[in-house]
Amino acid sequence: MSQPEKKLARRALFAGAATVGALGAVAALLPGATRETAPAPTLKEPPERGGGYQLTDHVKQYYKTTLV
Repeated sequence: MSQPEKKLARRALFAGAATVGALGAVAALLPGATRETAPAPTLKEPPERGGGYQLTDHVKQYYKTTLV
């Protein structure tokens, strides 16, 4: 590859990168291009007497697997 071809390839690369960056900036500024985000999940109130641990069937099954 000769020297002029290298310069041309480098210029094309930088021109392409600049074009992609400019298009991204324009897309971000368009008024209809905003995404709607899901509302944040609501947290449960903590139990009055503390804790919050529940002995469910799933937990009981786990405890059975830990017995030696």
